[in-house]
Amino acid sequence: MKIVETIVVSFSMFSALPMPRVDWDRDNMRYSLCAFPLIGGVIGLLCWAWALVCGRMELPALLRGAGLCLIPVLVTGGIHLDGYADTWDALGSHASPERKREILKDPRMGAFGGIRLCVYFAASFALWACLKEYRAVAVGLMFCLSRSLSGLAVASFPLAGNTGLAHTFAAGADKKRVKLALVGLSLLLMALLCLGWGLMGAIMSLAALVTFLRYRRMSEREFGGLSGDLAGWFLQTAELWMLGAMVFCQYGEELL
Repeated sequence: MKIVETIVVSFSMFSALPMPRVDWDRDNMRYSLCAFPLIGGVIGLLCWAWALVCGRMELPALLRGAGLCLIPVLVTGGIHLDGYADTWDALGSHASPERKREILKDPRMGAFGGIRLCVYFAASFALWACLKEYRAVAVGLMFCLSRSLSGLAVASFPLAGNTGLAHTFAAGADKKRVKLALVGLSLLLMALLCLGWGLMGAIMSLAALVTFLRYRRMSEREFGGLSGDLAGWFLQTAELWMLGAMVFCQYGEELL
């Protein structure tokens, strides 16, 4: 029963999918970060279903790309994109870490966040639309890997403060076991990408790892530690770069 409650807590916080109501307590939050990648699996299944429908109905690639771009946003309710925009607003200020953390708390979106969201959606839509071949399992692994690494960061990276979503989940987690589980899961997902799709899987995994390392450095240097908004920035950035790696490999086969 606690396993089910743990999954419900994770889905309730990080998705817009309807979930039964459960009380959040130390027991069901202890491993909730480990359930986070399951949301990526759901997104992958819905994207596969949409791609299948588009293929059966012979819908244009632009319509398929639009659906694949929007499905993750609809499933998550845009929670990660909110952090993505807030983070770019803070980075665009070129202010001190203290001031950047204040900008993250501001509910209003600034110019830098708006510009970056436009760039993100344009890039995401274009990449999804121009995929030569939709690799359903690789896409599903991509969504799971971004969330596995994101959960690992929350359990491992220094935090910017003692409040906020990241602190809530980090404080409630059994950090030692969560880190061990998510390291193992991340390595497994990268191994599956490499074994299943060779060089393409390796480049996708490398894109995720480089983004993860940049995330660690940026969170400490620019903000003094990790926060929920920065976690959203990482997840969206990692997925975009992994998708870009997939497209690059499909069009650059002759070069590779």
